[in-house]
Amino acid sequence: MFFDGWGELGRVIVVGTLAYVGLVALLRFTGKRTLSKMNAFDLVVTVALGSTLATILLSKDVALAEGLLAFALLCGLQYAVAWASVRSPRFQSFVKSEPRLLYGGGGFLPVALRAERVTEEEVLAAVRSQGHPSLDSIRFVVLETDGSFSVVPEGRGSGLLPGVKSDAVSRAETA
Repeated sequence: MFFDGWGELGRVIVVGTLAYVGLVALLRFTGKRTLSKMNAFDLVVTVALGSTLATILLSKDVALAEGLLAFALLCGLQYAVAWASVRSPRFQSFVKSEPRLLYGGGGFLPVALRAERVTEEEVLAAVRSQGHPSLDSIRFVVLETDGSFSVVPEGRGSGLLPGVKSDAVSRAETA
């Protein structure tokens, strides 16, 4: 239960080191985008790479070559999706969501909040976490494609935010 022998520990050290080196080499080859957190697909690939590494390390049933092939497959698929996203707006809209305005014009946008399944309390927490004690000094709060919140204080820029889906009529519809 606590110790199965030195052979098992040696296997973890050797296979773990080789798998790690292989993963780092693949990530260097495929570029920074492979581990970015630009959208949900990127997150899935990152989690899958971690899960694959853990399986290679701890499962005797998975050979190193199979694990490295799994890494290559995941990195290759991520590269192909990123390549297609850059070249096809239609494909990009399939794999990547748009940023969404949740707060603007001095109030919350209820339709946007419901559509994104975000509460006002979560928006307020994001505002506080970025160092703002209240909404008085906030111009916009945007839910980004990676699930993070961008808080834009008053006095920064003018007009609407480029590339952000806005439901400007949302407050009027629900009032």
